[in-house]
Amino acid sequence: MDVPLPHLDRPFDYLVPEALDADARPGVRVKVRFAGQLVDGWLLERTESSEHPKLAYLEKVVSPVPVLSPEVARLARAVADRYAGSLADVLRLAVPPRHARAEKAVTAADAPPSEDTDTDTRPGGRAEVDPRGWRDYPAGPALLRALTDGKPARAVWSALPGEDWADRYADAVAATVAGGRGAVVVVADARDLDRLDAALTAVLGAGRHVRLTAADGPARRYRAFLTARTGEVDVVIGTRAAMFAPVRRLGLVAIWDDGDDLHAEPRAPYPHARDVLLTRAQLGDVAALVGGYARTAEAQLLVETGWAREVVADRAVVRSRTPAMAPTGDDPQLARDPGAASARLPSLAWTTARDALRADLPVLVQVPRRGYVPSVACADCRAPARCPHCAGPLALPSAQGTPACRWCGRVAAAYACPECGGRRLRASVTGARRTAEELGRAFPGVPVRTSGREEVLAGVPGGAGLVVATPGAEPVAEGGYGAVLLLDSWALLTRADLRAGEEALRRWMAAAALARPGTAGGRVVVVADGALSPVQALLRWDSAWFAARELAERRELGFPPAVRMASVTGVAEAVADLLAGARLPGDAEVLGPVPADEGRERMLVRVPRSRAAAMAEALHAAAGQRSARKAADPVRLQVDPLTLF
Repeated sequence: MDVPLPHLDRPFDYLVPEALDADARPGVRVKVRFAGQLVDGWLLERTESSEHPKLAYLEKVVSPVPVLSPEVARLARAVADRYAGSLADVLRLAVPPRHARAEKAVTAADAPPSEDTDTDTRPGGRAEVDPRGWRDYPAGPALLRALTDGKPARAVWSALPGEDWADRYADAVAATVAGGRGAVVVVADARDLDRLDAALTAVLGAGRHVRLTAADGPARRYRAFLTARTGEVDVVIGTRAAMFAPVRRLGLVAIWDDGDDLHAEPRAPYPHARDVLLTRAQLGDVAALVGGYARTAEAQLLVETGWAREVVADRAVVRSRTPAMAPTGDDPQLARDPGAASARLPSLAWTTARDALRADLPVLVQVPRRGYVPSVACADCRAPARCPHCAGPLALPSAQGTPACRWCGRVAAAYACPECGGRRLRASVTGARRTAEELGRAFPGVPVRTSGREEVLAGVPGGAGLVVATPGAEPVAEGGYGAVLLLDSWALLTRADLRAGEEALRRWMAAAALARPGTAGGRVVVVADGALSPVQALLRWDSAWFAARELAERRELGFPPAVRMASVTGVAEAVADLLAGARLPGDAEVLGPVPADEGRERMLVRVPRSRAAAMAEALHAAAGQRSARKAADPVRLQVDPLTLF
């Protein structure tokens, strides 16, 4: 039943009246009477008998279309158990809301085919698979052969710079379809979805796949969902809304750029698309592909445990495809340019951009923030500028304005840095719009474009021009960028976040991948110290090395994914009540409390990975006990939270 109470997270038996016998099939939406109210529900199974002596009748079959497939129902139960959530919450994510107009074309006679049928009734011929795009990776052709043969191959793919990842995913999907099976591919945002959509249309032809994304609106999304459920198409692509897509005879689940936080569902029980797809691969014994320019610690764990095999290029191929890269903070560069340590645009970055523009090539400038100046720092030592009265952050009303406190509003006209005594201030993070204005003055006559939250550019022409973009909004340049400048790198590296280094490397590699190879004049300059491990991984284009190092450090410190963690957030009394009633494993560690938002506190529970299921079961049971007692204060449970700090 669609009831958000943990203690009611179980199936209930009802009698089917004779009038509803034909329509009451497993997977349909129904309405039942419960506690005197009419509630929504899902018909999971029909049986001949029940252990309960007295049963109420089904009130109504909302629609005769069985939109919930048995495979998705099993998956939803597994996901609910993994994340200490309820089946009803997961089903709300798995099946989009009903849209009657979109459903009119589907009647009870148009029942979805049996889950184990081998008959292919779809239009069009088999796709021919061309393995040439995967030959830069020694294990690539073998992966395609395994997909065509229907084998449950599991791969973690590290893409080369300049690689058209959408074409490679289209090849993998085509190989799966050639073997008579279907595929689900999940990407982070609409721009990636458009690229994959175009690549699949070119390989499979029109009408052989559908897009499933919440951004398309209720009618279009539900129509695409029904198209997949009835077996009219083999392939579903989309954002995280597609991770539960009901594809018949599923043979491949794939995700691109699994480190993007857009893959994490913000609604309870907060599943991550990567984990849902991997659970689906495990339950259905199907192939899985996790790809990206950078590699996450979670993907590295799949490789080190033997669950997946890495697909990487030889070092010689990597060197031939990588643009020439250089940091500005290494010792030789500092010897030539002593001001590079504090300059926002050191001479190396400026000359690299100038040379690319003279060669009539575009230049990409990545800036971690949008807008103008959110905070200021000492121009000499970069210490954050604080108000001398309340220690709040100072801000500049304008580029030449007098600094004022953003907390108490007092003007700090006679500011002196407490660290070095300096009196000059500078923007600690300058946004994309301000950067575009500064570069426009530095390179007069050169067109400057910005790409960010207000407008995300899909592509730019290949001539001379400057593109200032925030991370994730970098447009593709025709022929590749002649230079890529990664500014304000410390703003990514110094965040109070477990994944700060991993996220910085992922953002840098995504931008650097858009540059031309070094043999064609492509150059990348990162404004950072070359001795830092994320910078070293970027310079060598070796995210696998960094992921292995990151995973080893997390094992030593007891951080995910080496262990499993859950957060319990609420008012102090409610959190203590839930943890007191939870029968946690004996080796569980309870950490905290730490302050959360709005007067609440947060506790963390840490267990070895082998005890993850026991921890989730204990927390869910404790939440059910509080629900049954009608406890007033809600508690938020989140297993494997994306952010720990």
